[in-house]
Amino acid sequence: QVQVVESGGGLVQPGGALRLSCTTSRTIFIMYPMSWYRQAPGKQREFVATITPGGTINYSDSVKGRFTISKDHAKNTVDLQMNNLRPEDTAAYLCNVRVAGAEYWGQGTQVTVSS
Repeated sequence: QVQVVESGGGLVQPGGALRLSCTTSRTIFIMYPMSWYRQAPGKQREFVATITPGGTINYSDSVKGRFTISKDHAKNTVDLQMNNLRPEDTAAYLCNVRVAGAEYWGQGTQVTVSS
């Protein structure tokens, strides 16, 4: 069974930073693309960033230049460094992995940007 677990959310002031982590098994970590999405109350789930096993990275336009996705090979985590946070970044952030046509999601971690 594929499991992904997010951590690192919290409350931060505008302009602040947070680092999220997504943990999964070693096999999943090295073989499949992993992504971050987010969902704010009353809104559709939104793509944030993705990283492939080969290291190809893509970001949504809304976070490009502020967020950085990376892989920690020692910890089997995909991390999302979020800088210069804005109130509109407030959402539940979810980790996603696609394995053999099936999608697997974590439970999400809440990020709130407010003064």
